[in-house]
Amino acid sequence: MDALVIGGGPAGLMAAEELARAGRRTVICEAKPSVARKLLMAGKSGLNITKDEPAASFLARYEEAADWLAPMLADFGPAEVQDWCRALGQPVFTGSSGRVFPEAMKASPLLRAWLARLTSLGVEIRTRWRWEGFGAGLCFRTPDGMVELAPRVTVLALGGASWSRLGSDGAWAPWLAARGIVIAPFRPANMGFRVTWSAHMARHFGSPVKGVALLAGDRRERGEFVISARGLEGGGIYAIARLLREGAPLALDLLPDLTVDEVRARLARGRAGESLANRLRKLGLAPAAVALVQEFARPLPPIEVLAARLKELPVPLDGPRPLDEAISTAGGITRESLTDSLELRALPGVFACGEMLDWEAPTGGYLLTACLATGRHAGRAAAFFNGPGVRAPEPPPSGSAG
Repeated sequence: MDALVIGGGPAGLMAAEELARAGRRTVICEAKPSVARKLLMAGKSGLNITKDEPAASFLARYEEAADWLAPMLADFGPAEVQDWCRALGQPVFTGSSGRVFPEAMKASPLLRAWLARLTSLGVEIRTRWRWEGFGAGLCFRTPDGMVELAPRVTVLALGGASWSRLGSDGAWAPWLAARGIVIAPFRPANMGFRVTWSAHMARHFGSPVKGVALLAGDRRERGEFVISARGLEGGGIYAIARLLREGAPLALDLLPDLTVDEVRARLARGRAGESLANRLRKLGLAPAAVALVQEFARPLPPIEVLAARLKELPVPLDGPRPLDEAISTAGGITRESLTDSLELRALPGVFACGEMLDWEAPTGGYLLTACLATGRHAGRAAAFFNGPGVRAPEPPPSGSAG
């Protein structure tokens, strides 16, 4: 076998495309019955493919991994992702928040066009081929039994350790660790947090809370979230999930466009004998937000104190949701275990990309962009690998894949 990609998510598909474009006979092995299942799930409510914002602020979202990912994202960042979508016949638009979506919104039209392109490039996809570790070569459990492959070059794109039902279960970690590759422990990222609710909150389960600011440590993030039976989840929570996971307390500014003095003055305008719930509603708080005040501000303080509480309402958390329920994971193959080409130092000719690598980012287009960029980077490097220490000249970086 010439070139093998293990894993059929966005990073693996992008790596396969680069290999095939370079003339390598490329096979993708995917454990599930179909590829890109996590992408399709993420796209059910609208596929956020990237974020249109200045390069510096975009890169900052990757925190300590920013300098590592910077060359890859410079070569294939938000602008290139959008061009790539358009080249697949999927026009895009940018929402008011800067998030970029295909006009079709769903992931399925984009995926169909992408798979058609891969087919035209000669890429073969084998589904229900699950990698089971190393023997003399790479061992797979297939519908026809165990098969061992010895490709000339391999790209690993197996995802992290969340959403195992969609294919990412982290089973690969001990196999690589046994080969001397350092794996940072997996931790949930972009996950909900548990909250112990009183009985009166049950009627608000499933309700969104919009137009608020979430405070964690020194971070202030405008966003929204959903109250669920298990706690809090949604984009606003995910944006600060790392800080919350690391122990920062959560507080809510329920009226982020008003000062404390303005809130205090508006509360004081209420009629004598008017219930506090009515006063809160007149401030513009939705029923779910009023319920949060009643849940976490009891016993209700005097109006002078309540105004400050509405600007910084503490929300006690009981910890993050389990790893398998997280949208993504932190941890994975450490930077030190990889060359700049994303080749595993301990396994020449084997490259890795996507969520297998030890980086994390919030939702909002950052996750998918980095998966595509690292998949492309690993695929291009693997395409020009001709044996340990032997590489054909690489072409100059191009702005987009196709």
